[in-house]
Amino acid sequence: MSSPAVKPIPDGMHSLTPYLICANAAEAITFYAKAFNAVEQFRLPGPGGKVMHACLKIGDSMLMLTDEWPEHNTFGPNALKGTPVTIHHYVEDVDASFKQAIEAGASVTLPVTDMFWGDRYGQLKDPFGHSWSLATHKRDLSAEEIQQAMQSMQGMECGGSQ
Repeated sequence: MSSPAVKPIPDGMHSLTPYLICANAAEAITFYAKAFNAVEQFRLPGPGGKVMHACLKIGDSMLMLTDEWPEHNTFGPNALKGTPVTIHHYVEDVDASFKQAIEAGASVTLPVTDMFWGDRYGQLKDPFGHSWSLATHKRDLSAEEIQQAMQSMQGMECGGSQ
């Protein structure tokens, strides 16, 4: 009797999944639930009350996270004084979602505005140092329309016309 084949990508997962390192991952789980309606899927406790591994569902995607582990050279963005990564999150209502995240403790790094590529878009930093962009797609544009809109903006920023 043969056993069923194991799926290379488990049900509910996508081929890319962010994995965040957070100082105090338990607090981060609470924050993500308040800010982004995350639903905890599971949590593996580690020594000293730390989170060894956790998985949250936000919208239709998973987010994995763990505590900092200095003894394994694993640090979050606050300890590293920044991050080069932004997690992009599409939502139904960016203004409401942005407000919810701010009320949960996120700070604004770019207010929500209509962008030249067709999204209503803003950026936040969460209390654990991770950068997030939130967006609602508002208009379908061709690559040419996006390029023209971007060039128009650049002309305005330079104070001249083209």
